[in-house]
Amino acid sequence: MKAALCQFRIAYEEKEWNLQRAAQMIAAAAEAQAKIIFFPEMSFTGFSMQVSVTGESDGETVRRMQQYVQTYGIAAGFGWVKKNADKGENHYTVLDETGAVLADYVKLHPFSFSGEDQFFVPGSQTAVFTYSGVTFGLFICYDLRFPEIFRAVSDAAEVLVVAANWPERRIAHWNKLLEARAIENQSWVLGVNCVGEQQTLHYNGSSRAVTPEGETAECLLDREGILFCEIGEEAARFRRSFPALQDRRNALYQKLLG
Repeated sequence: MKAALCQFRIAYEEKEWNLQRAAQMIAAAAEAQAKIIFFPEMSFTGFSMQVSVTGESDGETVRRMQQYVQTYGIAAGFGWVKKNADKGENHYTVLDETGAVLADYVKLHPFSFSGEDQFFVPGSQTAVFTYSGVTFGLFICYDLRFPEIFRAVSDAAEVLVVAANWPERRIAHWNKLLEARAIENQSWVLGVNCVGEQQTLHYNGSSRAVTPEGETAECLLDREGILFCEIGEEAARFRRSFPALQDRRNALYQKLLG
């Protein structure tokens, strides 16, 4: 199947503008015959702590995206903020081409270094879904630094998707960690980042598709655009030819961690 990663120039806290741009990107991906398109974290607001500005209680963003996927006949993953009492939840939702919800994930690890934990409630569950015969696992940005949760879904998922607002100043970590998660889980890893300026931070993208052997198949740097990746049976073939995952000792790891 053909997947698309939308490296998006997010206008900070300008939800309506970003949603209109997203419709153009979705149309372009559908015209290129992609089956699914993924947007960055907090896709239509940027990485904002202002939950009173960006947060939703009425599902507005999900409804708008349902209209888009139905119009263009393509599945889509996107980030948005849900209000939760006086805090928010950092969501990533995937819809199929009919608008049905395939998965809804809440970021497990708020980024405390920037204060995200003061404004957002952490999630408590991983998210795995199957679409067009391919099984995906979902993660958001800072989650990439925690290999345990990738291990938790790698048995089921052959493609691990990381949606992010990852600044240029730490982009070397992003690139290395995407490759590491692919190698250790023998899975495709699709990292989709934003590009451009948000407040004091610069983002240079570096969205990339990394093969189950840790090689970058496609990369998009320093510009807005759509990266396309053909997903086949590479993960299954590599796992059969080099069956390292069968030597995992999960019961022992749980004992050691406990």
